[in-house]
Amino acid sequence: MSETPPHRRTPAGALQTVDRALLVLLAFERTRPDWGVTEIAKEFGWDTSVAQRLLSTLAGRGFLVSDTATRRYRIGPAALRLGRLWERSGSLELLAGPVLEELGRTTGDTVLFCLPDSFHMRCVAGAEGKSGPLRYYPLVGELYPAHAGATSKSYYAFLPDEQRHRLFRDRPMARFTERTVTDPDLLEREFLRVRAQGYAWTVGEYDTGIATVAVPVFVGREPYGSLSLGGAEERFPNGPEDRLDTLRNAAAALERRLTHPPQPPRRTPSRRNP
Repeated sequence: MSETPPHRRTPAGALQTVDRALLVLLAFERTRPDWGVTEIAKEFGWDTSVAQRLLSTLAGRGFLVSDTATRRYRIGPAALRLGRLWERSGSLELLAGPVLEELGRTTGDTVLFCLPDSFHMRCVAGAEGKSGPLRYYPLVGELYPAHAGATSKSYYAFLPDEQRHRLFRDRPMARFTERTVTDPDLLEREFLRVRAQGYAWTVGEYDTGIATVAVPVFVGREPYGSLSLGGAEERFPNGPEDRLDTLRNAAAALERRLTHPPQPPRRTPSRRNP
């Protein structure tokens, strides 16, 4: 039997059963939305009886649902409830904050971390650079249209094609500036170009005179949101190239914090004097 990968080993001091249950939940992805008992057992190298008990327990608490016809499991409503709570609890901003603040200090630009919200991207965390504020009202909570600007395009470009087509098909799109693209065919070509090059770069598409470069943020293999840098057009005389490496490194750091949050330091037991 092959050695267990480090990310699947139960950390010292953790409860093995709980850790295994969490590994099962993390195995569900867009590309693998359902699992059977035998498949889970083989995936993690467990006995089928162990896999069965874990899946049944998670289903009993609503974290999974079982298809009685196929005997396969999918993510359940309890996971959805926690997911919605997580994005609005402040925990996300707490995790992202240090990465965004450092990126703002390094580049001097305004930094936005945005998540999809219907046909928009919603800013969930941000940081102002030394160049001054991009907005004169709070960044967090601002909505950016799906079809205009790099902040949105860097996320929607990485959705599966059919899902993106369903979102944009027959939908009216507002024109914010003379550079806003509203033709669906032209927009789709832009999405494909963004996906091929790995980033989005726009000037004046949503705000006149504002340049933005953005990259997708992934959780596992799934596009989760976008990380962007914005500022006055004159701050980008050479385009986005001199910021791309810094932006990509920050996105990678953010992805690590989202999948493996930093752990608080362990407390060492205090010794009492005899």
